[in-house]
Amino acid sequence: MNFNQWITCPNPQPDADFRLFCLPFAGGGASVYRSWSNHLGPKLEVCPIQLPGRENRISTPAIDDSGRLAEMIANQLSLYLSKPYLVYGHSMGGLLAYEALKHLQDQGHALPVTAFIGAHRAPHLPPRRRSFLDLGDREFIDKISSFGGFDQEVLASQELLDFVLPTLRADFSVCDGYQYSDAIPLECPIVVFSGKTDPEVPPTDMEAWSQHTTYPLQHISLDAGHFFLKTHVTELLEKIMQFAVQYRVA
Repeated sequence: MNFNQWITCPNPQPDADFRLFCLPFAGGGASVYRSWSNHLGPKLEVCPIQLPGRENRISTPAIDDSGRLAEMIANQLSLYLSKPYLVYGHSMGGLLAYEALKHLQDQGHALPVTAFIGAHRAPHLPPRRRSFLDLGDREFIDKISSFGGFDQEVLASQELLDFVLPTLRADFSVCDGYQYSDAIPLECPIVVFSGKTDPEVPPTDMEAWSQHTTYPLQHISLDAGHFFLKTHVTELLEKIMQFAVQYRVA
């Protein structure tokens, strides 16, 4: 299988039975998932999705509209559904995963064996914080720094900030400009992950994902903050594998 600039595969597993597509948080890139294939074994081919405006796609402008970006992701995913698959999206990536799967379902494509959503409230719920869209650059950086998880070396360097700020701005436009529209539930299992000490997305905001799947919702709350995919990656991947077994992936 030849992958492309959107659908990457740092450790190809041509004999894998399943693919795991991964979507990043705001400001993040595909590299955050680079090590996952080392933990998940040869039956899962880990395929991080590289969005425009970051890492090797830094010269391509980031997209600031959630609907347009989700449709583009769905179109790319539709090219790689020759095997059963799973999806993991973290924070902004969780929102984009949901919206992309809505497109795939509407178009009659196969849905994932399981959709994993980390650290993003159910899409119909209002945000708990004020929008960042009208903030000046300094206040904007101060706000996103308070989340933790972002590269502090970048946030502390004006030269590096000038380089990545357009992408960060676009990503938060995706998040803060999102407008939910009613949709039929996804006809696939959804497993959600939350951090018990995450002020942005408390565990209670994850329970409402039950409205968006025809299956019983599964919710795992980790003893962590918002960026548990970094701080608790081993525990997160163990849980993903457990549910993979439950839904007959492994």
